[in-house]
Amino acid sequence: MAENIFLIGLMGAGKSTIGKQLARELGKDFRDSDSEIEKRTGVSIDVIFDIEGEQGFRRRETGMLRELVEKRDIVLATGGGAVLASENQQLLRDNGLVIYLRATAEHLAGRIRMDRRRPLLQSGDKLAKIRELLTQREPIYQQLADMVIETNNRSIPRVVRHISKMVEQA
Repeated sequence: MAENIFLIGLMGAGKSTIGKQLARELGKDFRDSDSEIEKRTGVSIDVIFDIEGEQGFRRRETGMLRELVEKRDIVLATGGGAVLASENQQLLRDNGLVIYLRATAEHLAGRIRMDRRRPLLQSGDKLAKIRELLTQREPIYQQLADMVIETNNRSIPRVVRHISKMVEQA
């Protein structure tokens, strides 16, 4: 079984929710890179975006990923845009099993429709923005992933069991 498991995918794909349960199932520690950044800075991600912009946040994200990939026996939920930096891609690829949690834009929009903490979705048509982000990031997610798991219309326990079986066979 892989020592570290890294979950990638767009916001709303279930990385944190599935990651927590998967870590419990596999006897690993769970970490969420965005939560770790918030703990370190003492402010929310959207405040970091407001003050430092996306570029400032992405620098912090890379620094946090450098630290987190050094840990052992973790399930890590990454931020949806963490894969944009080639350094982050290399960090993930070199230090664990990368699993892409994939969902359609419509499913993602439905899951996060009430969430007001998503800096990239604060204005305009949320579904259109999600489609735009998917178009940009899908090729990176696919290329980086060791496994792709569809999460549309699947319960969290079912997804966790499926991933757990696949990880044990990997």
